Amino acid sequence: MVIKGETLEEVARQLLIERGVTIRDIAELVMFLQEPYIMGLQIETCIENVEGVLTKREVQNAIITGIQLDILAEEKQMLYPLQQIVEEDEGLYGVDEIIALGIVNVYGSIGFTNYGYIDKVKPGILKKLNDHEGPSVNTFLDDIVGAIAASAASRLAHDNPDKSQITQ
Repeated sequence: MVIKGETLEEVARQLLIERGVTIRDIAELVMFLQEPYIMGLQIETCIENVEGVLTKREVQNAIITGIQLDILAEEKQMLYPLQQIVEEDEGLYGVDEIIALGIVNVYGSIGFTNYGYIDKVKPGILKKLNDHEGPSVNTFLDDIVGAIAASAASRLAHDNPDKSQITQ
């Protein structure tokens, strides 16, 4: 439960946990994205890069905003037709991706390509979050988690250019 007086980062992290997303879940997405390019990549390194992304205020704001919107949709507190659009995660509604792109924008063009790819294939926790069964609405959260992973993967790639290998 979020408590008044916590830092923005603490609130963002707590909301992720409350919504069923762990740092390791996100780190596994980073591993999925970067393992083919960085020899000997370890999950601990992926976790460190996720942690680094979560220190950015823009990321914290996106997490809190997106999760709040998902909660409002779950509680049926949005105006028509937005309630239906968000609740159903309508394909042509792109505001959820725009918030996610605000996160990847912090980490350069590789973040955009990583995000587009991971948003398309939806591995790991993204598949679970994108499952539209049950009472949970994760229209914003799945894109935010994908963007955090894409940003962490970009951060990792930028920090390890000599370890990257070009594959065909």
